Amino acid sequence: MRVRMMDADGDMQFGTGQAAFQQNTPAAVGQLVETRLKLWLGEWFADTSDGTPWATQVLGRGTTPTYDAVIQSRILATPGVQSITSYGSSLANRALTITATVQTLYGLTTISTGS
Repeated sequence: MRVRMMDADGDMQFGTGQAAFQQNTPAAVGQLVETRLKLWLGEWFADTSDGTPWATQVLGRGTTPTYDAVIQSRILATPGVQSITSYGSSLANRALTITATVQTLYGLTTISTGS
């Protein structure tokens, strides 16, 4: 698995040749998980059926009992992910924070993202 690295602002890195890529590492799979979680359902013009259903199944009233299952399913469907070894979410001040440790094909990685 080969993934173009992203900088601290979430922009893809270019101009450094092979140094701009992660290949067969837990961090590469972790980056895929994070970008998949950040993609909203219907946002990508090339495949409007892909994305995390933030607006309909995660955020808003009445989703608290079910949103963890939706997010975990999205994580598990990421290429290279074998299992979730730990998972936690916190909803405070209208912000959802997700932390997970994921077993990948290449080892463990930690995911931490907020909405």
